[in-house]
Amino acid sequence: MEWQFDNERPIYSQLVDILKLKIVSGEYKPGERLPSVRDISSEAGVNPNTMQRAMQELENQNLVLTQRTAGRFVTEDKERVEMTREELAEGHIQSFVKLMEQLGYSKSRLIALLAAKIGEVKE
Repeated sequence: MEWQFDNERPIYSQLVDILKLKIVSGEYKPGERLPSVRDISSEAGVNPNTMQRAMQELENQNLVLTQRTAGRFVTEDKERVEMTREELAEGHIQSFVKLMEQLGYSKSRLIALLAAKIGEVKE
């Protein structure tokens, strides 16, 4: 997963979203030790202070835990991870539906388009 940022929102907020996605997708597994702030900020191409702020926000959301001498770890609370996945999905769905409404699609046409696309996706 690449680190891509836009100018619409603060970088730390985008980092939080990217890291959440890495957690809910399983790239960072429950209980796994995360790379150091210095390493991950270097990988993302951002200031370590900005990454530290993002990590602090993830701690506030109980997705990341700090163990004083061992570093930061992804929570082992699978329910919390699943709840975060649902929150992310809901946000993306709301944005998508709003955009489609702005484009003039009716609900029935939107459902038909989605059904057609889902039918094209190979499992």
